[in-house]
Amino acid sequence: MKPINYDFTRYLEVKKSIDDASLNRRVWQKIADSLPASSSDNPLKVIEIGAGIGTMLIRMIEWGLFDHAVYTGIDNQTANSQYARIYLQSWAVRSGYQVQESNQGLILTGNGKQIVVNLLDADLFAYIASHTDQDIDLLVANAFLDLVPLPRTLDQILNWVQQDYLFYFSINYDGLTILEPVIDPEFDALVLDYYHETMNERLFNGIHYGDHQTGRHLLDHIRGVGGRILAAGSSDWIVFPESGGYSADETYFLHFIINTIESALHGHTSLDVDKFTNWISRRHEQIENGELVYIAHQLDIMGNARAYAKSS
Repeated sequence: MKPINYDFTRYLEVKKSIDDASLNRRVWQKIADSLPASSSDNPLKVIEIGAGIGTMLIRMIEWGLFDHAVYTGIDNQTANSQYARIYLQSWAVRSGYQVQESNQGLILTGNGKQIVVNLLDADLFAYIASHTDQDIDLLVANAFLDLVPLPRTLDQILNWVQQDYLFYFSINYDGLTILEPVIDPEFDALVLDYYHETMNERLFNGIHYGDHQTGRHLLDHIRGVGGRILAAGSSDWIVFPESGGYSADETYFLHFIINTIESALHGHTSLDVDKFTNWISRRHEQIENGELVYIAHQLDIMGNARAYAKSS
């Protein structure tokens, strides 16, 4: 059934399984091969920006990216940071970890691993400005860089400190959404074109902070601020009905995506209101009937943050 209300933290939670299936494993393996070994005496220093509710941290632990780490998750949405603490503790207990509270944050111990988790409700640029002595081995941003002013953000995060470190930028939208079956070819294309325009027109304090082709533009911008790309590959979301339906997570995810398009284009002066309302209703019906196929093209990219700047 179509949700009555939409909750962003719930969306982030159900999106984990979608991301799990989509992330580029070749890029992931390159990170695993490139990271230094971790130990209790020398844990990795991992920072995630736009950390959400902690799903990427869970993935990094579950997929064995490291055994010992000090993880700092930064998100400027208080609701995300608050939910992340509960969500991570619940997952850790179910997964056989002991959870301790300390002035450092949460300490997860078990299964031969120890992860210190510090969750911060903070503005990214303010945090960077006040932590120029930060120690970093790996900088992570998942489904985040297409929501910020890209050149400015890259320049600051890839030149954060004087040391070199690895970066991993995953699920970067790259300008293509496919919804099948087609309802009206001309109107379908119009809706998605206008939807992309809303991504490009986001403004905050007079600064553009969105780009519907973030994935491809990252490939150029990273080099422009002194980084070096070591691996890149597609990480497309592909959701389709199996045996006539979807999982509960996929159903909520698809309804959320259609609602996002509706919210972004609400009141758009170039769209016929009745036609758009009917189009949105039909898309929700396709989900309920187990008919909708959804594809979003995205890119994963990893590399060295200061590979060139360091030697200049």
